[in-house]
Amino acid sequence: MGKITGFMEYERLEEGYAPVQERLKTHKEFVIGLSADQAKQQSARCMDCGTPFCNNGCPVNNIIPDFNDLVYRGDWKRAIEVLHSTNNFPEFTGRVCPAPCEAACTLNVNGDAVGIKSIEHAIVDRAWAEGWVLPQPPALHTGKKVAVVGSGPAGLAAAQQLARAGHAVTVFEKNDRVGGLLRYGIPDFKMEKSHIDRRVAQMQAEGVVFRTGVLVGRLPEAAKVTNWARETISAEQLTEDFDAIVLAGGAEVSRDLPVPGRELAGIHFAMEFLPLQNKVNAGDKVRGQLSAAGKHVVVIGGGDTGSDCVGTSNRQGAKSVTQFELLAMPPEHENKPLVWPYWPVKLRTSSSHDEGCEREFAIATKAFIGGDGKESGKVKALKAVRVQWEGAKMTEVAGSERTLPADLVLLAMGFVSPVASVLETFGVEKDARGNAKAHTEANGGYATNVAKVFAAGDMRRGQSLVVWAIREGRQAARAADAYLMGGSDLPR
Repeated sequence: MGKITGFMEYERLEEGYAPVQERLKTHKEFVIGLSADQAKQQSARCMDCGTPFCNNGCPVNNIIPDFNDLVYRGDWKRAIEVLHSTNNFPEFTGRVCPAPCEAACTLNVNGDAVGIKSIEHAIVDRAWAEGWVLPQPPALHTGKKVAVVGSGPAGLAAAQQLARAGHAVTVFEKNDRVGGLLRYGIPDFKMEKSHIDRRVAQMQAEGVVFRTGVLVGRLPEAAKVTNWARETISAEQLTEDFDAIVLAGGAEVSRDLPVPGRELAGIHFAMEFLPLQNKVNAGDKVRGQLSAAGKHVVVIGGGDTGSDCVGTSNRQGAKSVTQFELLAMPPEHENKPLVWPYWPVKLRTSSSHDEGCEREFAIATKAFIGGDGKESGKVKALKAVRVQWEGAKMTEVAGSERTLPADLVLLAMGFVSPVASVLETFGVEKDARGNAKAHTEANGGYATNVAKVFAAGDMRRGQSLVVWAIREGRQAARAADAYLMGGSDLPR
C-alpha cells in the first residue's frame, strides 16, 4: 500500500451534505464529495491487511485495495480502469449502494472502516470530468442478436457486456425512459438522472439499441394507471428474432397491507408515489400527481424505499411525516466481534430522516380510518398498536392502541416478486417466491428452463441491491455469451 501506517495516522472522513433547509428546496443531489486531497488521505487508511475481506463483501468484487492505492499515488486514470474492470456503473453504486464492502473492511473490526464508497464516488466523478469514460465498441461483430428485457442496473450491465463481446444487443423497456428503478424508483436527490443518460449515450455508441415504451408479453390491467407502455411484443416474436434473451425486469410486485380500510383513497404503494415526482423533475406534465403537500404522511416500512418516501414528502411540503417499522429498534452499534465481516443489523439513520421524520419501531397498523362528509372515502387516520417480539413470534402489547392522523399513507414494505406476466409469457419456471428459477453455477448459470432464455437481477434473486443487480447482469451476460459462442472471455 502507498502508506503502510496511514490507518494509524488518519481518521475516517465522511462526505458532506448541503444544509437541510437548503436541500429541501430542490430535488437535486446534495452530497458534497471528497476533494482530491481528502480522497488521497482516506485511501491512505487502506491497510496492508493481507486478506482484503472488502473484496468479498462487495457483490461485484471490486478490487478495492488496488484502486485505493492508485488514488493515494495520484494515478486516477488507472484507478477508474481498475474500478471499471469489475463494475460497469460505479457512479450508481457510489451514490446509492449501502456499501457492504465497508462493513467487511478489516479496520471495521474495532474501528472505523475506510470510506470506500466515497473514494469510488470520487474516482468515477473525476473520470467523467476528465473525459476518461469513453465508448468501447467491439473490434469484431459475431452476427448474433441478443434481447435484454428491462433497463435497470441488471439489464444495462448485461447489455453493455454483451455489446462489448460483439453481439447486436437490443434493450426493451416498458417505461418511457431507460433506467428501471434507477430512473423511477430512486429520487433525484439521491441520484440525478443525467448519470443514466450519459451511460445510455455511451452504450448507444457501443452499438446497443434501446426500445422504450415496449412491454414484453401481455398488457395487464395495471398498465392503465402506471408508466407502462401501450405497445407490446410477444415472447414468440423475441424468440424468433433473437439468438438469446436475458430477462432482467426486476421485482416490481409490492407487498400489500390487507387491513380494514385498505380501499380508502389516499393509500398508495411507494412505487405509485415516487415515480411521479421523478417524472415532474424530468419536465413531464403529470395529471393528478400524488402530493404530500400540507398532509400528515405515514410511511409504512422502515427500509430504503420508505426513507425515499420520507425525503420526497418533506420536499413536497408535508405537514408531518411518520415512518413505521414493524421490527424492534435495532442497536445503535453492532457487536463487531460477533458479526464482522458480515452486514450488521444496526440502527441506520438516513439523510432523509435527518430532514424531519418521526420514526416508530415495533408498531403495526390495525386499520385505516376514513373521514366524514366531504372527506368520506378518504383516509384521515390509522389505528396502530405496539408489538413485542420473542424470537420470530410477534404479539400485540395490550392497551397500546392509538390513532394517528394520516392524510396520505405510503406502503413501502418491499417487493415480493417480478411481474408474473413476463415470466409466464415465456413459460419460465418460477421458484417458491415467484422469481425466475435459474441457478448461478458456472455451467449453465442464469439459464432458465426455456431454451436460450436467461434471467438475472431482482427478477431472479428477488428484491436486492443495485450492486447485486450489476453483478448478476454481468454474470448472465457471460453465460449468454458462452451459450452463443461455446465459450466466453467476459469476466465472471
